[in-house]
Parts: sequence; structure tokens; C-alpha cells
Amino acid sequence: MASRNEVKNRVCEAIDRRRDQICRMGDHIMVNPELGFKEFETAKLVAQTMDEFGIPCETELAITGVKGVLKGKKSGPTVAIIGELDSLLVSDHPQANSSTGAAHACGHNAQIAGLMGAMMGIVDTKAVDELAGTVVFFAVPAEEYVEVEYRMELVKSGKLSFLGGKPELIKLGHFDDIDMAIMIHTHSDLEMPKTAVSASSNGFVAKMIRFIGKAAHAGGAPHKGINALSAAQIALNAIQAQRETFQDQDAIRVHPVITKGGDLVNVIPAEVCMETYVRGRTAEAIMDANAKVDRALRAGALAMGAKVEIQTLPGYMPLKNNEKLSHLFKVNSQDLFGVEEFCEVGHRTGSTDMGDLSHVMPALHPYMSGASGPGHSVDWHISDKEMGYIGPAKALANMVVDLLHGDAAEARNILDGYVPEMSKEAFLRFQSDLYKSEVFDGNR
Repeated sequence: MASRNEVKNRVCEAIDRRRDQICRMGDHIMVNPELGFKEFETAKLVAQTMDEFGIPCETELAITGVKGVLKGKKSGPTVAIIGELDSLLVSDHPQANSSTGAAHACGHNAQIAGLMGAMMGIVDTKAVDELAGTVVFFAVPAEEYVEVEYRMELVKSGKLSFLGGKPELIKLGHFDDIDMAIMIHTHSDLEMPKTAVSASSNGFVAKMIRFIGKAAHAGGAPHKGINALSAAQIALNAIQAQRETFQDQDAIRVHPVITKGGDLVNVIPAEVCMETYVRGRTAEAIMDANAKVDRALRAGALAMGAKVEIQTLPGYMPLKNNEKLSHLFKVNSQDLFGVEEFCEVGHRTGSTDMGDLSHVMPALHPYMSGASGPGHSVDWHISDKEMGYIGPAKALANMVVDLLHGDAAEARNILDGYVPEMSKEAFLRFQSDLYKSEVFDGNR
């Protein structure tokens, strides 16, 4: 049997030989972005590539997901490496789809290139002959929480239960045969080393809010109307007043926007719509802040005698990176790029549905450079293909070898004594219970 390092070196050399093919795939996806649960062409490309490399795969999982399975020579744990299929809505991005506004302004194209590159390296070298267990190559849909109204229509029609790809895949049972999951996200922070991992990041719930007042002539008879915009403004001020009650350790973020502020300047606004996330470090902190936001919304309606419709939707759970997987990523990152090119960044206040997975199995969501420009902006692009596409492929493949080589001692060590934050059943119950609708009448 070849040593672990020998297998890893062979895999990395094979990935280097496939460099042009991997980069072409990343570039192709970059200029052909698709929004969540609509990634049909990207999923087709992934499935075709798996077929080309002899990987049997399931398709159309949670509408567009693609799951390839490669079994090792001996039985053992199952490790999934993940890439996200979807793009964002950034219509002004130079490589945005002119019809949909979709744009890869967060690096998911690099994730798929890295996922496929890792697969190529493992298959080309027959590395599975040295592994005990199964490798799953999983291209998953809809990490970006966008087009909420469209996704809610899918929920109402029974095509979805949740608005994110990974919670939907968990619900459908497509992670039931997986023991742990790893992915790598691109970053563009010039002040960070090439690779980084956080201990955790925020989760969130989403809220859709509609204030209902009464129209009247804004100049001639404003007293005959009920100003829904004033109700919304009072609610926003009440949310601001709550901020001093948010504890620092909970990392609460509430960032509402008004999506409709009225119809005509000379008409008292009868309908005002808002959206917000309520983010926090723990589920308990999110629920506490969410209750305060609901009180603030009711207060705005009460003050003006308006009505408010509050719809709360399940978002994503807080991410808790597995410490042993984080250490393994650190070792491999430093081996590939140098000791100085890794850092730990503490808690992050963004959110990802990898947090949902981290509640039911050991999971890892680290970062690797390769991009320039702020994330989710018109300036984001892959500026270093070696780090953006090839680096993740090597790191993912090397971690798979580390975990499953020989008798899969590393993977078994991670699973030994591991207790998930939630059972699958408890997770699904918690997320499902977040669907809530309320109508509060401030005129009663």
C-alpha cells in the first residue's frame, strides 16, 4: 500500500495535469450563471463530467442537485465534498446574465471547478484503491437566499419544503448515507492569508413584512388616511432602539429594507413592504432577537392604527465548524501553500446553509483566496485561477485521502464520540416550526 503522502502527491500531480480543463470549467460557469433551483445547465455540465470519469450519479436532487458516489476498496465512513451550483443576483456585474441578472459574484463557480478537479485527481490516480470508505462528490443547489417569492411558490406547490438547497437535501434524505461534509469557499480579502477557517458564523431567519394603512389625499385630507409608511418608520425606529439590548456575544444583525414605500407622493401610503434578516450566533439568540423585532413591528402598527402582516421564514442555522476537520484543513493548507498562509478568523457574521449540515454531522466551511473585489459586488472576479480553482481541488482531494487512507483512522477519529447538535428529526422540526404568519391590527 502506498503511504498517505505518496497518494496525496500523486493526486496533486494529476490535478496539475488537468489544470486547463479545470480552469475552463470554472470560467465557463462564471459566464453562464444560474440562480438557485434553476441551475439546470450547470448541473448538466457536472453530471456529464462525472459520467466522463465513470462516476455514477443521481441528478435532479432538490430540483438540480447532482450526487456522484465513488466507493473505496474497503468499507468505511462516507465523506462528502461539496460545491454550490448557484449564483447571485447582481445585474450590473460585467458577466451577469442579461436576462436574469444572475452573476457569480461569490465564487460558486470556483467551488464547482474545485469539486470536479478533486474528483479528477482521485479518479485519475485510482486513489480509492488506497481508501477505506466512500467519497461523495455533491453539487448542491441554492445556497444564496434570493428570489424568496419564487421559492415560496415552489413551497406552496409542494416542490420544496425549505428555501435553501442543503436543508432541502437533508429533508429529502440525500445526506442520510453521509458521515461528514467538507467544502471550500473562495475569499477576496487581501488582508487575510491565502487560507482561513472560522470557528463559527451566524444563522438567520427571514421576515417579509407588509404594513396596511388607508389611502387619502396627502395635501387635502391626510387626517382621513392611515399612513402605512409612518407605521413602518416607527417600527424601524423601535428596532433601532432594541439594539442596545442585543448582547455582544450573540453577534445579532438586523438589517431591514423597505421594498415598497408607497405609490404616489400626493397619496397617504396605504401599503408599505419591508424585508429583513434576523441573524445571530446561536438559535436561541436569533429567536430572542426575532421576538423583539416582532414587538417593534406591532408597535409601529399600533401607533398609527394600521395593520401589519408578519411572515417569518426559516433561514439557515448557525455554522459550527468541526474542530478536527478544521485542524486537518490547516495541516493541508500549510503543506500546500506555506505555514504563513493560514489563519483562524474567529466568528463570522454572515450566514450559509452549511450551518444546517453542521448541526447534523461534522462539517467544514473554510476559505481560500483567488478572487478580487468585494463579495456580492460588481467588482468580484476570479483573479488567481491557481488559488481559485486548483488550490481547492488539491485541498479537498488531500483531505479525502487523509480521512480515508488505510483503515480511515482520521475519519473514524472524528466520528468517535461525535454527538450532533441536533438529530435530523429535531432539525427538521425546528426549521419547519419557523414558518409563521401573523396579522396584527393596531386599530383594535
